[in-house]
Amino acid sequence: MNVYNLFPLLAGPFEHWQPHLERAASMGFDWVFVNPIQQLGRSGSLYSIADYFAINPALSQTTDVDDAKAQVRAMARRAEASGLSLMIDLVINHCADDSSLVQQHPDWFLRERGRIAHPYCIEDSGNKVVWRDLAQFDHRRALQQPDHPDGLLAYCVRMVEHLVGLGFRGFRCDAAYQIPADFWRRLITHIRAAHPDTVFVAETLGCSPEQTRETASAGFDAIFNSSKWWDFHGDWLLEQYAATRHIAPSIGFPESHDTRRMFDEFQGNADALRQRYLFTALFASGVMIPIGFEYGFRRRLDVVATTPDDWETPNLDLTGFIGQVNAVKRRVPLLSGEGPIDRLDYPDPSILVLRKQAADGPGQALLVLNRDPWTRQRFYTENLHHLIHSPGPIRDLSPDWPMEDLPTPFEFWLGPGMARVLVSADAVLQPGP
Repeated sequence: MNVYNLFPLLAGPFEHWQPHLERAASMGFDWVFVNPIQQLGRSGSLYSIADYFAINPALSQTTDVDDAKAQVRAMARRAEASGLSLMIDLVINHCADDSSLVQQHPDWFLRERGRIAHPYCIEDSGNKVVWRDLAQFDHRRALQQPDHPDGLLAYCVRMVEHLVGLGFRGFRCDAAYQIPADFWRRLITHIRAAHPDTVFVAETLGCSPEQTRETASAGFDAIFNSSKWWDFHGDWLLEQYAATRHIAPSIGFPESHDTRRMFDEFQGNADALRQRYLFTALFASGVMIPIGFEYGFRRRLDVVATTPDDWETPNLDLTGFIGQVNAVKRRVPLLSGEGPIDRLDYPDPSILVLRKQAADGPGQALLVLNRDPWTRQRFYTENLHHLIHSPGPIRDLSPDWPMEDLPTPFEFWLGPGMARVLVSADAVLQPGP
């Protein structure tokens, strides 16, 4: 899954989305992920939903419920015509604390000291952050009567059915690990009985390996990995990947709507963005970028305050490069799947060498990456076959300066952040550009 995150508050009303859909398709993305588009609570946060069956008027620019839904369906048809499937956030860990659900179904909510509980998180600093605009659902209580027609589970099934009817084919399940796996299992089973091709992706960032395994086992098609935070040196990402790749494919991202913009973080270094996108895209099965990454936007996306006026004049244009990398993923099956990844010893600590193997059948790929996005580095090896373990031909599919012939010994000066993508012939390259 190659996913383009179209952030609704930046894109604006649905009628303005067509250029973004076309750009996503031209870069080789096959999914467009949309943050919540439903009616919001008083805080105005995209993740504080007051009415799951109404559309945010800031996006539809109408108060007519049927007209707003028709606009969403029309947008979904345009996406499909561009070869894109739509995915939307599924936010069922909580709702807005001023939602009518709080009064209509008080038994659906978790309580602390007699009051409805607010979800929270513990930051790395140890501080507890409480979202007081949210009311937390009690899924464990709902599982005591899972077949109740007026229960929380039945309501969530109707909610997902409604979104499927609007044209969404996939769901990014917000805070998935905070909801019991059995709740997800029942929900996913209900939906797939009528819509077997529906895709569910679990947000499992920040949870333990045990929580990841338990959540993924509920029937999710994919999870998200933490490649964004890897410094290219430690072992933790490779260990995390090895522990989860047998459970579910994973999707990485160089930045997200929750993180600082990379172009700002790396002081406007375009080579750092290219480096991170290529690594993230080829590391695991899937990749995702938020709208504006391809243009080096600096302003951080905000689930409350972002508006279309925050659209920036592009600082660069990575659309062609991203398209090249996505084309490599399409042509080489093992780079669009989960397989064993080994870090190979190399004497220069500025260079990372990873070897990825196909999970089933033959095929290997070698990623030689300049860790330093500021300075060029020399890569040298006596024999590439000693690294890629293939007696047959090796293809250079690097987006920058691919070589027709790979000499022995092999030497290449890697530009700042540059990588070589070398693939054995038995990786069964797919036809196409």
